[in-house]
Amino acid sequence: MATIHDLVLIHVDNKPGFYARVEEIEPDIKPGWWQVKLLVLTFPMQVFTWILDDFQIEGANFTMDGTPLRLEDVISPVEMERIEKEKFDKELAQKIRQEGGAPKVISLMDRRKK
Repeated sequence: MATIHDLVLIHVDNKPGFYARVEEIEPDIKPGWWQVKLLVLTFPMQVFTWILDDFQIEGANFTMDGTPLRLEDVISPVEMERIEKEKFDKELAQKIRQEGGAPKVISLMDRRKK
């Protein structure tokens, strides 16, 4: 679900249309609806306020004046890399626990003749 300061990709006619940043989400006069202020990242930049429900903010399809639209959360490649590293580290730690602890390291330098 998009929240304040998230980047979103707005799909127009089922194709990527433009990027925007969510500036504000405030309750609308209608229960269950929200006024979503978007900073549209075009040249020149513009600010739109759309009245959306929870499902539309979460990425459900909707129309405005007959035009199909959809919001999609955008995750930066840096953030995606961090998420993947955390997932890998978690899976590795779980595998080590399942195998009975950390692997043993044997030093080849410490072997002494007896």
